[in-house]
Amino acid sequence: MQTTEEEIRIGEADFPKPFRNGLEFNAPVHGTWNIVHIGFQMPGAIQIYICARNCMRGVVLTAAEMNASDRFSFVILEEEDMIRGNLDDVTIEGVIDVIEKRTKAGMRPEAAMIFPVCVHHFLGTDYRRMYRILEETFPDIDFYQCYMDPIMQKKGYTPDQKLRRAMFSHFAPEEPVKGVAAILGNDFRLPDDSDICRMLREAGYTVRQIQDCRTYRDYLDLGKAELFIAVYPPGRYGAELAAGKMGRRFLYLPGTFDTEEMQEQLQELQAVLGPEKEDSFVVPAWFADEAGKLEEDLENLVRKIGSTKIQIDGTVHPRPLGLARLLLAHGLHVTKVYLDGISGEEEKAFFWLRDHHPELLLSATIHVRKRTYVTRHAAEGGQEKILAIGQKAAYFAGTPYFVNMVEGNGYQGIAGARAMVRCIAEAYDAEKDIKDLVPRKGLGCESCL
Repeated sequence: MQTTEEEIRIGEADFPKPFRNGLEFNAPVHGTWNIVHIGFQMPGAIQIYICARNCMRGVVLTAAEMNASDRFSFVILEEEDMIRGNLDDVTIEGVIDVIEKRTKAGMRPEAAMIFPVCVHHFLGTDYRRMYRILEETFPDIDFYQCYMDPIMQKKGYTPDQKLRRAMFSHFAPEEPVKGVAAILGNDFRLPDDSDICRMLREAGYTVRQIQDCRTYRDYLDLGKAELFIAVYPPGRYGAELAAGKMGRRFLYLPGTFDTEEMQEQLQELQAVLGPEKEDSFVVPAWFADEAGKLEEDLENLVRKIGSTKIQIDGTVHPRPLGLARLLLAHGLHVTKVYLDGISGEEEKAFFWLRDHHPELLLSATIHVRKRTYVTRHAAEGGQEKILAIGQKAAYFAGTPYFVNMVEGNGYQGIAGARAMVRCIAEAYDAEKDIKDLVPRKGLGCESCL
């Protein structure tokens, strides 16, 4: 295929930015989580957004679609609030009014996540004063300093990263509880058969995750763990910062499809958990057994789907190029990867693919030409069977055969790689309804749609 503005062969692509920035298109694919979904993971907390009606529409709908409207409140900003220069007071008074009304209705929250917006940046809101007044007015409520500032998407830490950082801000710097590890910053629960959980259990550790918390007190108890672990890239910044402030040990062990990297992570984890020295690491017998089964799974997958074209998108897992490398190295026919940028963690996979499969196409998802991509390529999905891994790949390829997943579904380690291969095999056999599934917000969250 000829290289275009929106698609380029990996053999010709630059790392880490294969495409130029410009006018952007937002595909009608909404399985990825946004800040509303992420914040609602915290039990006992409400979210309060302070913004204009046009911006409010999206977050209100997200809360409604999640059946979580009872934990969502808002303060509408009018044009005169900005013109008169009293934005700070309107914000403070609005939040106070929300909490007082909730209190009268018997719905006083234990915690409140406050979301000012872009205009608060533009007009120089005094955040310190704002939160000081709120904390003095409601000393029994924990206020979390969050942001809804999409103008900051391209510079510094993203709203997603800053929200996860804020969510750890009320962990108390108490004496840590020995033998407890907390998995922080991930949207999906790390499965019990993941490498990390397995090794932690073998070392006698208790593993705690936000998905297991039922009360706000349960959530705060995550901060008592002696070891903080981040596995999802956007969660690293906040978890590492919290660990540094609280004097906790911290490990970043991201999901990967590279078995060598998996073993390096196990070695790093063992060095923290046990008395053994790092150079005495021996690959666990269960890991070697699972690695052998992964090879069998991949061989069976090749026999099952043969030369069927496979397309992957960057929302399905933080390592889409790593997944492409795994499949291509075992004889599967990956033709395209949808992404807009390349994580530094994928450097090794990028250059391996560039050297061994230079014809692999990288396809932007937000390039302005993508607004007509489905129409222009409408015949592509009808001519031959395409297997998509991820919602955006399914949407752009127009195929009902796809892995309906975001963020790797929490899969981690060798067991996670095997789970992904099983999902691919299952997707090959079962058609899915694209029009019904991919518009749903926050895959994995409760939905009333």
